[in-house]
Formats: sequence, C-alpha cells, structure tokens
Amino acid sequence: MEQPSLTLRRHFRAPPSAVWRAFADPALLMRWWGPAGAVNSSAELDTRVGGRFRVVTRTADGEEHQVRGLYREVVYPEKLVFTWAWRSTPERESLVTVTLSSDGDGTLLTLTHARFFDEEARDRHRRGWSEALDRMDRVLGE
Repeated sequence: MEQPSLTLRRHFRAPPSAVWRAFADPALLMRWWGPAGAVNSSAELDTRVGGRFRVVTRTADGEEHQVRGLYREVVYPEKLVFTWAWRSTPERESLVTVTLSSDGDGTLLTLTHARFFDEEARDRHRRGWSEALDRMDRVLGE
C-alpha cells in the first residue's frame, strides 16, 4: 500500500537565499513556522547532513506540539530533505523535501511531504503547511 503524500508549490518575491534562510535561521523560522495562530517557543536547527532539528509550537487551541527530525540532504540554496516526527508519535516518521529555484522576480518553492501514516494525517499537514507558507510569505515581505 502506497503511503499518502502532498506537494505544495509557492512563489515568493524573495531570492532563493532568503527563502532558504527562512528554513535555516532559528530566529526567522520561529516567526512563520506552524499553522495560523501558532506561537513557537523554541527552534533548534543544525542545518547540515546528519544534523538535527527540533521545534516547539503552541497552537491557537493552547496545545503544545514538538516536531523533530534529521537533515538527510542539504544543498544551499536549492534543496533541503529532512525526516519529520512528532514527539507524540515518533513511530510515524515522514519525509519532507523542499526545493527552491529562481523564478522571475523571486523563488519557486516546492514542498513535498511524503510517507504519511494515513490520509487524515496528510490532510492535517496540508492545512498546516499551507498556513505556515502564508505566514512565511508575510515575513519575507517585511
């Protein structure tokens, strides 16, 4: 059985290096990561192959969530591949691939999140990533 996945594409009016920084700079990532209304309390990023990340987020409903993973591929400023697992369900590890390419006056971001446990998890992540990328767009536009 094939595991569900999602792919999102976004254009940002910022160069690939700036979009990359949004994923690699903890202070910047904390300003956009997570769904609408989320507040991040910490972000630890070791953006190199074999490095780890951990982000702690409190969602609008007051719940605290922690996601962590391992960077598998790091190609500045074009590609990031990392594992993804929630502290509450570490056995449900999935895989995120972010590619960045110059696109006219900005950057085309393609985010693929694969190997979900089920379609419900995929759909929750689609909403979360979509809202997070909306937040990133606002932060990069400041």
